[in-house]
Amino acid sequence: MEVILAKNSGFCSGVRRAVETAEKIAADGVYILGEIIHNKTVTDELERLGAKTVESIDEIEKGTVIIRSHGVGKDVISALEDKGINVINCTCPFVMKTQKIVEEYHAKGYSIIITGEKNHPEVVGIDGWCDRKALVIDEDFDENAVKDLEKVCLVSQTTYSDRKFQKILEKFAKLGVKTLEVFPTICYTTRERQKEAETLSKTCDAMIVVGGKNSSNTKKLTDICQENCGNVFFISDQSELDADKLKNFKKVGIVTGASTPRRQSMEVFLKMEEITEVKETEEAKKAEVKPASSMEEAMTAMGDEQKFRRGQILSVTISSATDDGLLVYINNTKKEVLLSKNEIDCENYDKAEFASKVGDELEVMIVGLNPVSLSQKAIRARKEEEEIVAKLKDGEIFTVTIENTNKGGLTSKLGSYDVFIPSSQIRIGFVKDLEKYKGKQLRLKAIKIEDGGRRKQIVASQRVILEEEKAIRDAAQAAKEEAFFSQVSEGDVVTGKVVRFAPFGAFVDVNGFDCLAHISDLSWTNAGSPAEVFELGNEYDFKVLKCDRETKKVSLGYKQLQPKPWQLVADKYAIGDVVKGKVVRIVDFGAFVEIEKGVDGLVHVSQISHEWLENPTTALKVGEEVEAKIMDMNVEKEKMTLSIKALTPAPEGLEKPRRGKKSETEVEDGGEEKPRRAKKEKVEQPDDEPREWNEGGVTGISLADMLKDKE
Repeated sequence: MEVILAKNSGFCSGVRRAVETAEKIAADGVYILGEIIHNKTVTDELERLGAKTVESIDEIEKGTVIIRSHGVGKDVISALEDKGINVINCTCPFVMKTQKIVEEYHAKGYSIIITGEKNHPEVVGIDGWCDRKALVIDEDFDENAVKDLEKVCLVSQTTYSDRKFQKILEKFAKLGVKTLEVFPTICYTTRERQKEAETLSKTCDAMIVVGGKNSSNTKKLTDICQENCGNVFFISDQSELDADKLKNFKKVGIVTGASTPRRQSMEVFLKMEEITEVKETEEAKKAEVKPASSMEEAMTAMGDEQKFRRGQILSVTISSATDDGLLVYINNTKKEVLLSKNEIDCENYDKAEFASKVGDELEVMIVGLNPVSLSQKAIRARKEEEEIVAKLKDGEIFTVTIENTNKGGLTSKLGSYDVFIPSSQIRIGFVKDLEKYKGKQLRLKAIKIEDGGRRKQIVASQRVILEEEKAIRDAAQAAKEEAFFSQVSEGDVVTGKVVRFAPFGAFVDVNGFDCLAHISDLSWTNAGSPAEVFELGNEYDFKVLKCDRETKKVSLGYKQLQPKPWQLVADKYAIGDVVKGKVVRIVDFGAFVEIEKGVDGLVHVSQISHEWLENPTTALKVGEEVEAKIMDMNVEKEKMTLSIKALTPAPEGLEKPRRGKKSETEVEDGGEEKPRRAKKEKVEQPDDEPREWNEGGVTGISLADMLKDKE
């Protein structure tokens, strides 16, 4: 039988911190508000050490209380502090982060929605950070309860199913909530355990799930295993293992909840190995091979000489205290070795103090061979390192400074472990120059840890962190986009904030989505730059000109909501008014004067001066400021006729100029040029040829004459 223990087993970091804190101060008679974790073995041990579990703050009059990893509501903490009770808050950091999000967005007026189990202590605690007004939902929630909400903040129980959360997000994308802020607060440890449970259950003949019967995350692991494997055994500890049911499976996987101690999972693993040995012994009997009948015989078969190895933990007995340290006997041998005072785990070595401890046993580690050298401090260092590595196995992010490179990637050290980051795991995308990373710090997650045998190596990745962060950003952005496009259509009028300028237009934030107002759609008078129309950071109303969900592009228009300059002319000006303007263009037949931006009028050459002018340029220049009288105005055709000479009296004795030869073009009132009509040539038509009717009238004959011929 092959037995596989999941890599992600034992306490998660949040649970470990809470349990270790409780163990250290349990003897002081502290209170724990609710079960510190959902594991009876752990809670019974804490009770034995002196801690008292209570379900209500009414049971506590004074002293110290530990807030468990699930956390509590803000009102509970305030009530404890008001009673003068010392509070040690061991709320899981991931849960605490969710509480802060809920508190912040509740204060902003958002409706809080939590995905999870309504009566789970973690969810109850999170609800306590929004005045207990949160809506708790599962994957089969009533959509009618949320579709009318305008501003929603969506968070999750940290041990909730990642797959269920994704389904809920898909439903929300279709609901069209106006403003939706999504925070996928499922703990990464939960995600990893669920992924590993799914992978193992698909490849194993049987699965063993170890954890408390009332543990939410352990139940979810059981559900995942049952979806992929027909033989799933949910047990609290190794005593519930059924050897008869398990010994005939070829491949068995073991997964554990985040509230299951490492020792419990190891006990189950060792018990499974015993079952495997029993099966192998039965098979050996059938083959007439006699196994070792006891551990002593097995040791004898291996040889009488005990072999030492570096890193081995031994029990030793103090034989005497010297100036250099302690002489100790290695138990079960006759070997006496010096434990140097520099390797004893104490603040200051006191020979007299240790002399009184002769005969006491110590645990030491072999740190050198030939001759054997021992250390107590090395055990503490290893435990500290094991704690760090355990956290890394739980997916905790760590930081190292890159020391060197090789052809495959980057290298560094973490304690006694070599750290290797493959070049493909440095960032999202290809890394060409590895040397530039020397001396730089990287945030990493362990993707493989080798701690067996002589080699101790951590293969790590920064890329997985960046991808996870990107996935969270993308999910939030996708939800925002879906909500945006479900509410905005072409022709709508929206309010947006101008966030940045470009030569071709202005970028506008509309409900968190980036839209473009092209420069041609900013002003009817052709603005030279967006800064002529807008101020950065200000909000304006825009018309949606184009809304393309596929390309995620939205075009806005500002001028479309503004009146055209000529639409206001009738209200501002009347025939006979005297106006000021600037000459903007001169042509053969006159000059165009701009009265205001987008509105200009024509001063015909005959209306410039009382004197005859061959060319307008003899009297006017482009850019010159002039006064003129409005002689005629047609708003619909956007035409205005002006006269400068009408504002000055005609000089006495001024002769009327003789009309010269007309040019090839004539100018109508309002300044519109039209070709001069060519003189019609008379065409002789023979009397015997028929005369025809066309759309323009009769060719060469009147209608009466044509009818006369028909008589």
